[in-house]
Amino acid sequence: MRDIVFFGICAPWLVLATISPFAGILIWSWISFMNPHQLVWGFARTPPWAMLAFMATVVGCVLAGEPKRAALNSVTVLLLAFLAWITLTSMIALAPPSAVWPMWDRVMKVILGLLLTAALLTSRDRIHAMVWMMVLSLGYFGVRGGIFTLVTGGGHIVLGPEQTMIADRNHLAVGMLISIPLMNWLRLHSKYRLIRIGLIAAMGLTLVAVLGSQSRGALLALIATGGVLWLRSRGKVVSGIAIVAAVAGAIAFMPQTWVSRMETMQNYEEDASATGRILIWMSAYEMARERPLTGGGFRAVYQQEIVDRLTPGVAARATHSIWFEVLGEHGWVGFGIWFALLLAGIWQTFRLAALARGQPKLRWAWDLARMSQVSIVAYMAGGTFLSLSYWDYFWTLLVVVAAARAVVLRQARQETERVRTVATGGWRSRAQAA
Repeated sequence: MRDIVFFGICAPWLVLATISPFAGILIWSWISFMNPHQLVWGFARTPPWAMLAFMATVVGCVLAGEPKRAALNSVTVLLLAFLAWITLTSMIALAPPSAVWPMWDRVMKVILGLLLTAALLTSRDRIHAMVWMMVLSLGYFGVRGGIFTLVTGGGHIVLGPEQTMIADRNHLAVGMLISIPLMNWLRLHSKYRLIRIGLIAAMGLTLVAVLGSQSRGALLALIATGGVLWLRSRGKVVSGIAIVAAVAGAIAFMPQTWVSRMETMQNYEEDASATGRILIWMSAYEMARERPLTGGGFRAVYQQEIVDRLTPGVAARATHSIWFEVLGEHGWVGFGIWFALLLAGIWQTFRLAALARGQPKLRWAWDLARMSQVSIVAYMAGGTFLSLSYWDYFWTLLVVVAAARAVVLRQARQETERVRTVATGGWRSRAQAA
């Protein structure tokens, strides 16, 4: 039954994508973020839905003559630069080609899709639709996971769909944390009371789901996110009470097993998982020291023979840190480009807020900038302990913010032209009368 429903949604949407390319971007994003095809069990699970959505979108672009131009800004230029650099590092990677090139292929497809997304995010309505798609994609797991945690008393772990970026509970928890500020932005700018109430409920359930993941890194990210969310809220007193009450209530609900797991952070040196992460960070750093320009390429620290040469006795594994993962795989140059991309996203939020400050008509842009800053903090805090360096969900947020700034700048230029035209017309009228 799930297969039939999923196919019934995707097939017409793919047809629509050939007519309206932005519809194709939405379905491509939905499949990439949520991986709904991993939630079915039959014939609809195997087709390459993301590739089909992207191809349908490209066809739509040709037929509709859209986009008119590429979106060139600090985010998209750095994405292109990063793609060029990882292509170079993949050519001289230390890991076997069978491990390197599939990873390159995945990241390459993500970046190309994001560049097309950036070119099609040309209006406030499209930006609003994209944020809704982001929220719905991960909010589904937040609401479902929150209900699951409440029903089971927090005794079981909230997980994402298998064979996806969010299959791991830690990754899913950070993704849900990133989505909570975006839910709040939609709440602030939704016209209908019922939708606002629904978003408040979704935020609460998603918070419970984050705790239900039993991710220690997510707890640290939650503390950082809650603090920045309070700083970026409109009413500091009311929002502060609401945030503290929500977090405290959710934590109080969790069982003793959850508390015991969180308490292990106090003695991280006795925890095998925490110790293993620190050791693999050392391996990634040594990789950057040995090959400072290019690093070891994708999947280098997954190879035991490579890790043994750098740090004997350390088990090869995922880096579990956005910072050390990029540094070890692509060297200081690659890390510099990747970090500049992160800084570019942050810079775009501050510039967007500066453009919209004090203008009621641009309140949506002001709030988007501030809530995006909260989501970025959630990513940086949670990503410190996770391998989420090339995550399309987060990169999409950076693209959205840059697109919002371009929309605001374009509106400002149009308003300036309108005022100039009116002023010129008035001057000509007076001159003719004279």
